[in-house]
Amino acid sequence: MRRTECFQGIRLMKFEEVYGRTRTGMLSQEEAAEILGISERTFRRWRGGSRRGADGLYDPPAGQGIGETGGG
Repeated sequence: MRRTECFQGIRLMKFEEVYGRTRTGMLSQEEAAEILGISERTFRRWRGGSRRGADGLYDPPAGQGIGETGGG
């Protein structure tokens, strides 16, 4: 496993735990973002990505920006 894959896995596990706590009302979005070390806006984007499954939280392929499909 490459180092980036390991970090993505850790990020995913940590996000899932914190996101679960926001869904039950134990944390606000602001508190969750602070725990994860990201902005509240980034937390909301990740939350939207998690609705598409775990793949929504992974970095896009190299050379492809967020939101780009890569198709011509």
